[in-house]
Amino acid sequence: MAWKYQPKSLDDVKFYLAQAAKGKQISSDSQRMMEGVLRISHLTAREVMVAAPKMEMIPSKATVEDCFAVMIEVGHSRYPVYEDDKSNIIGLLHAKDILKLQRSPDLSLRSLMRPAMFMPESKRLTDLLREFKRSRTHMAILVDEFGRVSGLVTIEDVLEEIVGEIEDEFDKAEASTDIFSFSDNSYRVAGHADIESLNEHFEVSLPQVMDDERFDTIGGLIAHLVGHVPRKGERHDLEGLSFTVMHVKGGTVTWFRVRKQEPIEAPESP
Repeated sequence: MAWKYQPKSLDDVKFYLAQAAKGKQISSDSQRMMEGVLRISHLTAREVMVAAPKMEMIPSKATVEDCFAVMIEVGHSRYPVYEDDKSNIIGLLHAKDILKLQRSPDLSLRSLMRPAMFMPESKRLTDLLREFKRSRTHMAILVDEFGRVSGLVTIEDVLEEIVGEIEDEFDKAEASTDIFSFSDNSYRVAGHADIESLNEHFEVSLPQVMDDERFDTIGGLIAHLVGHVPRKGERHDLEGLSFTVMHVKGGTVTWFRVRKQEPIEAPESP
């Protein structure tokens, strides 16, 4: 017996999910997650990846100090390791393994590296999630049709397409503020941060009106300037500040890393 309300398209499925949520048969959170599952079934790794030029990597000949500098600067838990050329990735290094170098500096990066998982950038996210589970790996290096490294994607990137932004304990601690300072003189700034507040905090003059449009948030202003939703890893300079996209959710930037640009000194007269 055919189901009376058999959906004929994904839009039909989403409609029935919305009706179920409206009728309290499922929660609104369940509705969003199920819609996220439907969404990733049509997405490829290429669509959520961090592009190769934006990948934070560690050279195989890096010193302990070099590794710690990258960890402090970037704050990721896993890093691709390359040899000679950034296109030649030879493994992955976990931050917790880098910490072992502090106690045993005689260890080499090669001895601490873990195998890298390479996947085609055209791989569907549902299949990639299955590979992450099977291999117990949280990061995949993506290659294009010619075998060149095109980017990387993590299990968190995939899961966030389903459940939304995944916040860790650090995120929760700072959720109450839009501007948070790091020890390296950079700042974490929310995409919804008020432009007026940023101008006051950084003593700059970010515009609030451009092309006859008014912008209240820094995320909205930068998206307008670049003409698209900024992607993770993109950098944009404005009014003496450098904005690097840390996280994007639902078509908007949730977090930027912001640095004050060093003033360029004029050359001395001969």
